[in-house]
Formats: sequence, C-alpha cells, structure tokens
Amino acid sequence: MLVFAQLLIWLDGTILSTAFETLSDPASGLGATPGQLQWATGAYTLAFAGLMFTGGALGDRFGHRTTLLAGMALFGAASAFAAYASTPGQLIVARAVMGAGAALLVPATMAVVSWTFTPEQRPAAFGTLSSFAGVGIAAGPVLAGGLLARFWWGSVFLVNVPVVLLGLGFIARYVPNSRNPQARRLDPAGLLLSTGGLGLLAYGLIRAGQDASFAEPRVWGCTAAGIALIAAFTVTELRISQPSFDPRLLAQRRFAAGNVTLMMVFLAMTASSFYVAFYLQGARQYSALDASFLGLPGALGVIVGSPVAVRLTRRASVRLVCTVALAVASVAMGSLALFDATTPIIWYSLVALVQGTAIGMVIAPVTGAVLGSLPLEQAGAGSAVNSTLRQTGSVLGIAAGGTITSIAYRHAIEASLTDVPDPVRSQARVSAELARHVAAATHDSRLARAADAAFIHAMHVGALWTAGFALLGAAVLVFGFRPQRRPRPVDGPRPAPATRTTAP
Repeated sequence: MLVFAQLLIWLDGTILSTAFETLSDPASGLGATPGQLQWATGAYTLAFAGLMFTGGALGDRFGHRTTLLAGMALFGAASAFAAYASTPGQLIVARAVMGAGAALLVPATMAVVSWTFTPEQRPAAFGTLSSFAGVGIAAGPVLAGGLLARFWWGSVFLVNVPVVLLGLGFIARYVPNSRNPQARRLDPAGLLLSTGGLGLLAYGLIRAGQDASFAEPRVWGCTAAGIALIAAFTVTELRISQPSFDPRLLAQRRFAAGNVTLMMVFLAMTASSFYVAFYLQGARQYSALDASFLGLPGALGVIVGSPVAVRLTRRASVRLVCTVALAVASVAMGSLALFDATTPIIWYSLVALVQGTAIGMVIAPVTGAVLGSLPLEQAGAGSAVNSTLRQTGSVLGIAAGGTITSIAYRHAIEASLTDVPDPVRSQARVSAELARHVAAATHDSRLARAADAAFIHAMHVGALWTAGFALLGAAVLVFGFRPQRRPRPVDGPRPAPATRTTAP
C-alpha cells in the first residue's frame, strides 16, 4: 500500500511541469514568469528537502503509519488549495505545503520498506516502488493534458485528491505502525539552518536568471550566505549525539557516493524537465495532451528499466550496470542540443525512451545499495539522508535549469530588441512565452520568430549542462563503488609444505 505515497509524489511533479506553458499564459493561466514557475516547483522541493529529516524523526517517534497518514492528509488539503489559487504567490505557498506533506511521506515509506524486508529483498522492494514512480510519471502528463484540454489549469491539482483518499484508507488498514525503539530528537536548529541555507542558495541562483548575471550583490550575497548556512548546519549536526540528518553516515564511501550520484541524477532530471515542457508546448506548439503523449515513452522506460536493472545487478555489479546506464542517460540528455524547431518529433520520443529506461536502471539499484549498506537501526536516518539529498538535487536542478536557460535566452534575444518599444522589450526579455504573447498582440511575427530562435539556443546550452551533471554522477559512482581492496598478507615465515602420507 506504500505505492500510493510514491504514486502521489511523482504524479504531482509531472503534472506541474505539463502545466508550465498554461500557467505562464496571462489569459488562460496566471501569467507566471519563469522565476515564479521556478519557485512554484522550488517551494515544493525546498520544503520537501528541508523538512525531510524532521519527517524521519517524527516517524521514528510516533510511528511510520501515523506520519504516512498525516502526510497524505496534508498533501491532499494543499492540492485542493493550489487548484483554486488566484495568484502565483498563492500557488507557491500551496506548493510549499504540499512539499511539507511529501516530507512526511517519503522517509516513512523508506523506513517501512527497510523494516519489512530483509537486505536481500530490499532491492526488489525498491524496484517495485520505482516502477510505481514510473506509473506516476506516465499517468501525470496524460491526465494533466486531458484536463487542460477541457478544464481550467487548477483541475490538474485535483487529480491528487482521489489518490489521497484511496491511500488514506489502504494505509490505515494494512501498513504496520513500525517505529524505531530509539526515537531521534527533533532538531529545530538543524531545520532552520538547512531550510534557510537551501532557500538562500536557491534564491541566489534563481535571481541570477532573472538578472541575467551573477555579479549582482543580492545574487552572489544570497548564494554565499546559503552555502555558509549549509556548512553551519553540517557542523551543528556533527556536534549533537542524535542528529536528524547524520553527516557521519557520509563517511561510508559507498553510502556517500550512491547518495551523491542520486542527487546528480535528480538535478539533471529536474533541470531538463524545465526547458523540455516549453520546447514541446511553446517552440513546437503542441497541446499539453499531445506533449504528454510524446513524453510517454520516457515514463514507460522508467517502468521497464527498474526491474531490468534489478535482474542485471544480480549477475553483474551495481557499479557496472548503473554507470553504463547513467552514461547513456547523459548522452540522451545532451542530444537535445541537436534539436531545433523542425526536427522530426519522433526523435524526441525515442530519446525520451532511452533516457527514461536508463534513469530507471539507476535509481532503484543505487537506492537499494545505499540503504542496504546500513544496519537496520540506522534505516530511518539513512533514508532521511537519502531522500534529503535527492530533493536537494531537485532544488538545485530547478534553480540551475531555469537560470541557465534564462541567461542564455536573454543574451540571445537582445540583438532582436534594439528597435522595439521599451514596454515590448521589457516583456520579451523575461521569457519566450511573454515575447510570443506580446508579438501576437502587436502582430509582430519577426519578434515571435526571434523568441523561438533564442529559446532553442537556450535549450541547447541547458542540454549540454544537464548532460554534464549526469556524467558527473556517473564518475562519482565509478569511484565510490569500486571494490574494496583486500589487505595484503603480512610477510612472515612460511609454513612448511604438507607431506603426503600413504596408507600402510
């Protein structure tokens, strides 16, 4: 019944990315800018990452079923509020509350799996959860596309409500209320430092995209302050006996390398999802429903790749299987740098299939390997570290993906804005979506073509950066999962050779 929590989280993430183009429309959406859309996604992942270890501590103290039910209820209520938001600010707040609900769901889910299954069974259990993540990835865009074709944009968030209701019923009936006999203390100082650090770091990166520069004081100042707070958080957690986020676990090479790899995978995935949605629905003018069908092979690839990887890792090492898969995913991500507004769209679906399958072959085996490397009593702390670093990767991916493409777009569009009025210039600089809207209102087809060309250039830049992030994750995996060297025997007197004796 834990699959409902997994399905809910992934369903919501893919639904929002499908609605980006609609939300940015001043007429049919909220007229959200790229920065506001980054925050609509980033507020969710920021709350998710910042509250993750607190959710794990609450599960250890009050029981994992209790926190699963609380997280489900909070997620459902916030989804209903998001559906009826009237401003981008209200949507951002609702998304932050949804992230808080998710922060209760994920550590409890991971802990229940760790308590229920033996170390040998955990990779298969995590593979099943990853498969349902693929179901959420597949169903989310299709549902969102169908709803956006017939209803208003807020309807995409109401999809979560029936999933929440089903999940509440099944979890209450079938999931045991397991808990760690040594409950961890709540850590308010760590909560403030980690959330504040990630928040300032994300704000600095997103602001860099809005200002098209890292030289502004509020950009580099917030970025530096965020890094300082994260460093203070690490020092604070090292000094307490029962930290909610235990950095000591990262001293284990395999655990640290696997978690950093997963962080880079989620960074690359979220970075690419930001500009792909605008490529399909903006530059290529596909409807939300058609765009969701074009991306469906990628979601199906995640579903197929996860169980295939579990079988392959029984015959070969996790290191070999996942490194090759992540390298293939990197090539698929980088291949978008070859796409333009006239590329046959079948190539996009094929690339999505390869990328999704490769990503599915990485997440489940690496997650099972890192959590399976810990003793049972550290399952809650380990799952908190694992989930926090995943969501940290998502926060940085949203900030980096949106910022890289925003800076590249603004530099590319500038040459086409020299002879347009100032009000048109100020809007066209913000995003290609606003540039197209202004071009349609002023009947300026040249501006629309320039916006499309500038966006395609920005997507090419973003694709190369995204491929680099994925390759970095593969390099960390190769280094961190290398086999342990056996100690060489100490030199000493050799034993006398055994003599054969014959029966009398």
